Amino acid sequence: MSDTEKNTEKTTEETTENKDGITADNFIEEFILEDLAPEGRCEGMTVHTRFPPEPNGYLHIGHAKAICINFGIAEKFNGLCNLRMDDTNPVKEDEEYVRQIKEDIHWLGFDWEDRFYHASDYFEDMYGFAEELIRKGLAYVDEQSAEEIRRTRGTLTEAGKNSPYRDRPAEESLDLFRRMRAGEFADGEMVLRAKIDMASGNMNMRDPVIYRINHASHHQTGDKWCIYPMYDFAHPIEDAMEHITHSLCSIEFEDHRPLYNWVRDHVSVPSKPRQIEFARLGMNYTVMSKRKLRALVEEGLVDGWADPRMPTLSGLRRRGYTPAAIRNFIDRIGVSKTPNVVEHAFLEYCLREDLNKNAPRAMVVMRPVELLITNYPEGKSETFDVINNPERPEDGTRKISFSRRLWIEDADFLEEPIPKYRRLYPGNEVRLREAYVIRCTGCEKDEDGNIIRVLATYDPETRGGSTPDGRKIRSTIHWVDQESAVPVELRLYDKLFTEEDPDSAEDYHDVLNPNSLEILENSMAEASLKDCPPGANYQFMRQGYFTRDSKAEKESGGKIVFNRSVSLRDSFKLPAYLKK
Repeated sequence: MSDTEKNTEKTTEETTENKDGITADNFIEEFILEDLAPEGRCEGMTVHTRFPPEPNGYLHIGHAKAICINFGIAEKFNGLCNLRMDDTNPVKEDEEYVRQIKEDIHWLGFDWEDRFYHASDYFEDMYGFAEELIRKGLAYVDEQSAEEIRRTRGTLTEAGKNSPYRDRPAEESLDLFRRMRAGEFADGEMVLRAKIDMASGNMNMRDPVIYRINHASHHQTGDKWCIYPMYDFAHPIEDAMEHITHSLCSIEFEDHRPLYNWVRDHVSVPSKPRQIEFARLGMNYTVMSKRKLRALVEEGLVDGWADPRMPTLSGLRRRGYTPAAIRNFIDRIGVSKTPNVVEHAFLEYCLREDLNKNAPRAMVVMRPVELLITNYPEGKSETFDVINNPERPEDGTRKISFSRRLWIEDADFLEEPIPKYRRLYPGNEVRLREAYVIRCTGCEKDEDGNIIRVLATYDPETRGGSTPDGRKIRSTIHWVDQESAVPVELRLYDKLFTEEDPDSAEDYHDVLNPNSLEILENSMAEASLKDCPPGANYQFMRQGYFTRDSKAEKESGGKIVFNRSVSLRDSFKLPAYLKK
């Protein structure tokens, strides 16, 4: 298939396989196999892709899809994938974003080796190709204002009008273009336009602007340039200079493909890449627009780009998401040309699935109240060997201490129980996880009537939680020994927006969730968590999955801080269209 033909999504019951035994799992891979086949456009070539983010913000979960597709396809076809900073707009770009992009990609488990580039690496080449178009009569300097260009561009039903400068001699355009480069003109005074077709049914082909004047310092080139190429001109050249075979991008660039091909075919670039588009990742209860995410940061509505409520990869990482969970999520939603909105709950499902298998367990009391075991000897202490992860016996055991005074959840005691309540109330027995069976005997209150202490007795014959007499214990609760307990701060995160589609709101401020963060400052954790490493993931028994937050700890005055990544379970059911 010629790469000038329209890319269409393929669905086939038969699996395509090449001579190396590689089979196609989606329409992109089908196209690549066609290109690699005998007499295909890439016969005998190495598959070469690229991931080209603009360094004007942090990467988010939507970018993760593009990363996994570009790097993943390169891996599958034993090819190469470049990392390139698309830095053609000096106003919005910053080295901070470059550093973070690199870190996020490495965190996901991908590597570009020595193939790291900037679009700005090719500024001189792009300028030369622009002059080539002028000499060929395929570009001209236009002195109309941006408003005039917009007004004469036409509509979807009406052709545009030729610029009065469209037919100026090539020598004149060439002179003006060189003077633009030399800095003789102000921003917006003139532009360079490609001469294509003002009557084209594709608006992108109506003499698009390919260079504009911008007297702004660039994070890579400083003040060397005051003219900068537009994305649609720069991108095919960058791909061609790097000998990219397949330029994989999101579906909004489908209408730009004719211009991509036009630039590629009308300048003397060393290769002819093929652009293929796929659907972007949409997800409910969040926004993917960098503009909106930046506004959240700049307005102080979140704790920077790495806030655990943000859909950025650094935010998800700080929240406790794992690379395995994110890559599994991307793999299971698949690759298509049809846009769809994935439930945020499915991303949580993938994380919960990963952490259930791999996260060690620990006991943490979120809202503590004292439990006094009145018949346990004063001054006595003992330890229990506890399995770290029942899903991974190879992770071994840890020791937890036990004494007369413990911490339990305040919700685990009711002075007057409600129907079906099976935890502590006067006269009822529960099992202290891994320790003993206890019987509640009452409680103590302060002068305001608040419960300050729960009273109980223990059965010394039930060490480990067994009942030698065979009596049934209907509830098990967790606890923390007061003698060894570690004070911790827990941050309970929820969705940042209250509406499924926050982009549809007139003002995103109206749909911000006022309860997206709850901070518990006085929680108590078992001693083993005192020295756990930053970023470590745990299942806090009965509470959810948590991760230690080193950034928050630096700002909290020495407190140990854990973020809740996701609850233990929810009502999400895996739809049939998602891969098992």
